[in-house]
Amino acid sequence: MPRLVQAALALVFVFATAAPLMAAERVHGLEFPGIDGEALDLDRFEGQPLLLANTASRCGFTQQYAALQDLWQRYRDQGLVVIGMPSGDFNQELADAEAIRSFCEVNFGIDFPMTDKLATRGPDRHPFFAAVEAQLGAAALPRWNFHKYLVDRDGNLVAAWPSQVRPDSAEIRRAIQSVL
Repeated sequence: MPRLVQAALALVFVFATAAPLMAAERVHGLEFPGIDGEALDLDRFEGQPLLLANTASRCGFTQQYAALQDLWQRYRDQGLVVIGMPSGDFNQELADAEAIRSFCEVNFGIDFPMTDKLATRGPDRHPFFAAVEAQLGAAALPRWNFHKYLVDRDGNLVAAWPSQVRPDSAEIRRAIQSVL
């Protein structure tokens, strides 16, 4: 697909998914199983913008971990929290939390918060993805690994990007800067 067409589709997707979640569906208050076995309660990040990405260790987009780590290092002192959400929905994730955590630390130096492996689709999907679908429709759900969501300081979803849009792209950096 030509780059111009990809860029246009990405912009359409961002604008189509930019509506905030309804008050009852804000992400603060949601809890994820943490990769370390402890609960990852998003209430602890209230007042901070979040960049969440569904991830996988054995995907063609796995190199995006490096860009996510770079964003975390670059913007965390300004309040941004990057959260990785490993998923086996596309059959490209390692078997268990310890293997995933080790892979991320050894290969990418990941030290941002991560959830345990979770579902992004189907009846067992995490409530975060149910809220995304309720507000933005099925088109906003991950179609592959490394789909990214930006949440503002108030817990509202403000943008989403598909796998092909790199975390270190100018459009994602601009969006992050707008919520810092």
